[in-house]
Amino acid sequence: MNIIIVGCGKVGSTLAEQLDKEGHDITVIDIRPEAVRRVTDSADVMGIEGNGAVHSVLSEAGIQYADVFIAMTDSDELNLLACLIAKKSSTCHTIARVRNPDYVSENHFIKEKLGISMLVNPELEAANAMARLFSIPSAIEVDTFERGRIELLTTRLPSASPFVDCQIKDVLGRFSGKLLICAIERNNEVIIPDGNTFLRANDKISFICNRKESSNFFKKAKIECNSLRSVMIIGGGKISYYLAGKLCDYGFKIKIIEKDKERCEYLDSVFPGNVVVINGDGSDRKLLLEEDLYNTDGFAAITDFDEENVMLSFYINSNFNIKTVTKINKLDIEDMIDKLPIGSVVYPKNITAEMVISYIRALENSAGSNVQTLYNIVGGKAQALEFSVKTASKITDISLCDLNLKNNIIICCIVRNGKTIIPSGQDQLKIGDSVVVVTTNRNLGDLKDILS
Repeated sequence: MNIIIVGCGKVGSTLAEQLDKEGHDITVIDIRPEAVRRVTDSADVMGIEGNGAVHSVLSEAGIQYADVFIAMTDSDELNLLACLIAKKSSTCHTIARVRNPDYVSENHFIKEKLGISMLVNPELEAANAMARLFSIPSAIEVDTFERGRIELLTTRLPSASPFVDCQIKDVLGRFSGKLLICAIERNNEVIIPDGNTFLRANDKISFICNRKESSNFFKKAKIECNSLRSVMIIGGGKISYYLAGKLCDYGFKIKIIEKDKERCEYLDSVFPGNVVVINGDGSDRKLLLEEDLYNTDGFAAITDFDEENVMLSFYINSNFNIKTVTKINKLDIEDMIDKLPIGSVVYPKNITAEMVISYIRALENSAGSNVQTLYNIVGGKAQALEFSVKTASKITDISLCDLNLKNNIIICCIVRNGKTIIPSGQDQLKIGDSVVVVTTNRNLGDLKDILS
């Protein structure tokens, strides 16, 4: 596909590099020459210096031949205007990053009346990810497929678990529910397991099962699974606004600590009585204790500063038994962060990039490829891909145990007629199925690519 990306910030550059690896023809536009040069130096893309909302600049970028136009600048209004001009100049699909909460209620109007294909709100999507983590406190990562019907959960196996040093087939034999372990991260290496793989203490395991059976698994594995009733949020920005609203819907009691008095007054005016807003410094240990930290179940560090978020979560994890979620903006410190005990980490920019890439894969799906959704999991060391089975082939109507799969690939879920199947070796793929595959292999474009 021919894809134009306006805005060479963290999200735009991440998109350009990933989409280039997938074989698309990419052109990036930015008013900052150094930003354009940084992207063109790291990926095989064409770069143009200029305003992405100017028709002549878009014409130079080849807008008339574009399949997808993506506006990812820091300005919502510029992104919307650029998409409108792109839409008037071609028949391309348009995607805009829009962050202002005022536009959320206008989502349907903007898409229908202005013809913009997709709106991405990084703060809202980050809040959704955090809300899932608080709703399943034993998980350190939660990814969803099939419009949320399938959950891929990641947790850490404690040394006291009875499953330590057991083979997976024995673990499943001692667990009455349906569960499939898809990936294991150990010593920075990822293992795509089979039934003979042993589990070890402190392994990060990613698995699929339904919500009720996941609770049973956590209990049997001796992984703490107490439900949460209250969450303290440090920082009163857009993510906090969305997260507090989500958690209120779940029945949580919320406390927000924010330095800016004017922002506190706004938050206090828009939330009901079960959200308490405190004007203060969330890094002040004395204040945290005064606000009943000892009796708080969840803690979200989502200020505008990564360093403050990391230090807050490190302090909480080191001194309290509290479910902790940390927001990180800088993608280039991911490897360092992964080694620190700061609970679950959410990267809004990664979430945004994955949503856009998923949409583009859906467009390819209608054009012949059958990748519907892709998530980078286990710190980006593995991928979970959702495929659709469109036609009969050498992978359909054959027991999974008889398929000659490539190494490091596991079929972990099948959705058939709205029903989720956690497969065994005797299950078969049928036309119309959606299939989730976990692998460390890259560039799988078609479900048939899983065969060796």
